[in-house]
Amino acid sequence: MREYDLIVIGTGAGLNVASRARAQNLKVAIVEDGPLGGTCLNRGCIPSKILIEPANVVRQAEDAKRIGVTAKIESMDFQLVRKRMWDLVLSDRGGMEEGVTSDKGLDFYHTRGEFVGTRRLQVGVEQITAPKVMIACGVRTSVPKIKGLEEVGYLTSETVFDLSHIPSRLAILGGGYKACEFAHFFTAFGTQVTIIGRNPALLPREEPEVSALVLKKMSELSEVHVNHELIEAKRTSDGKSLTYKDRATGKESVLMADEILVATGVQSNADLLQVSRTGVQLDERGYVLVNEYLETNVSGIWAFGDIIGRNMYRHTANYESDVAWYNAFGKQKVKLLEHAVPHAVFAYPEVAGVGLTEAEAKQRGRRYFTGRAEYIDTAKGYAMAEEEGFCKVIVDAETMRILGAHAVGAHASLLVQPIVYLMNVGDGTFNPIARSQTIHPALSEVMANAFANLSDPEHHHEH
Repeated sequence: MREYDLIVIGTGAGLNVASRARAQNLKVAIVEDGPLGGTCLNRGCIPSKILIEPANVVRQAEDAKRIGVTAKIESMDFQLVRKRMWDLVLSDRGGMEEGVTSDKGLDFYHTRGEFVGTRRLQVGVEQITAPKVMIACGVRTSVPKIKGLEEVGYLTSETVFDLSHIPSRLAILGGGYKACEFAHFFTAFGTQVTIIGRNPALLPREEPEVSALVLKKMSELSEVHVNHELIEAKRTSDGKSLTYKDRATGKESVLMADEILVATGVQSNADLLQVSRTGVQLDERGYVLVNEYLETNVSGIWAFGDIIGRNMYRHTANYESDVAWYNAFGKQKVKLLEHAVPHAVFAYPEVAGVGLTEAEAKQRGRRYFTGRAEYIDTAKGYAMAEEEGFCKVIVDAETMRILGAHAVGAHASLLVQPIVYLMNVGDGTFNPIARSQTIHPALSEVMANAFANLSDPEHHHEH
């Protein structure tokens, strides 16, 4: 049995804690069965954005007609795009490998660990233990049981980045952010994309108005079937034949594809770790249950990141890794703050949000005001011919605290980010916007206008 001061399972945000522990000269074990760097670096945020940037350029070039510029894309070099993606991923991963292998006070177990008791893990032929364990081993794609799917073969976000060429016909299962981002990328590179999503909305967790606009715009670039599900996949001489049905009417249709990308959601990796053998409680979906200090019900075991099943973003995991570190090794405990968790979807159009949606604010039973402003009503939005983008904000009617902010359109992520800062400062109200000058003409005015347009949703019918 090897003993450590700290065991970290997972090398996404888990590495943050490991490196802090090493800075204090603690003896650390890292357990990881996948590539170093976790989902974000290897099969998530980073490679996908490198693919999406050229897609943005293609769409902007097409849209330039609206402002008097007719541009033509001469060619698209997928091999160069792929090379740029792997150059960054592999060099970052290589740097991490170098770091963990050269450090004498750190042991890297590149294998799947399994709990064999409280704070005890079997890693390959050895057993390791520590008084403090951090579980940060994330999630994997959850593949629905569909007749013929396994035989026909499919891609997931774990394998799609390995594609060496662009398929001519792609079916994407799912209607969340992965489906939208990959559809944006592949359509720009000339793939005929069909999205089949079970939910009646694309991006169902966003504001309904945002989802509706994304559905409208995505439908111009690809074939989108929401409220549909795949019921059977078969191999034919012409590729993969997919039978899908309308969940409302039961009507069946068939489409042909060369590749299928499954982006129907994720499942917890806790089962692979045999977490239950530690006595750590899981929720009904298999995610690790933690309290506001990221402690599990077993003393000495913390969990953070996607494995807790809450806000599955790398920036959130990084923040949570800080909270877990302070609570395990700091002088005093720190509570997790979750009122201002931001996210973005880099589809076309771009989407971003922070805090509550209007429906969530309503559920909480507080009186609230909403405000909305269109890009096109600002000089800059007009100059860009951003005809449909908008911002929407939700504010507590009594305290004027910002409850949520949402944007869809060009640079949505940049418009939402300043609101995240405001939600974390002072009394969390929008007073600083009201008191500030906003650069004119800039897109920042759209978000400022949304706050200027606040009204009581119970008593108004402007929209």
